[in-house]
Amino acid sequence: MSESKLVIRPAQSLDREGIWRVLAPVLKAGETYALPRTWGRRQALGYWMAVEHRVFVAESPDGEIVGTFYLQDNQSGGGRHVGNAAFVASPGYGAGRQMGEFALKEAQALGYRAIQFNFVVSTNNRAIALWTRLGFRVVGTLPGAFNHPERGYVDALVMWKELLPSEQQAPDAA
Repeated sequence: MSESKLVIRPAQSLDREGIWRVLAPVLKAGETYALPRTWGRRQALGYWMAVEHRVFVAESPDGEIVGTFYLQDNQSGGGRHVGNAAFVASPGYGAGRQMGEFALKEAQALGYRAIQFNFVVSTNNRAIALWTRLGFRVVGTLPGAFNHPERGYVDALVMWKELLPSEQQAPDAA
């Protein structure tokens, strides 16, 4: 599989099976998301496609769904100007990077001032490297917060990226 330009678009109800094919192995492995490994299709899709999530898919040139992500408010009320997102991608397509770049533009268009990832498992080196390349920085470490199925209790990272041009940020945001 070689990396190619993917079509990234809002998810539709008909995409559920393709989304499940991408989510299922990640949930079963239990190495990157603090979600039950025992969840079946109904529970996983119910969570991923929740009303508060703006869900997107990445499609290969032949129409196969090879990635999915959602955007949402990180908090409500006074925290809703910060977005949150979650990503799952099949390897070999470059979907993680392409979805990440797309999500940052989409988040900015939606008016988010920043994106915060609340729980990036510290052993997920590919994700950490990708988010760092896209300008995220680690702003906190949650010691032993994730029970990895093979490595035991490992840290989780809080990662942050400002989205506004520097002249629009508050003076103390630097």
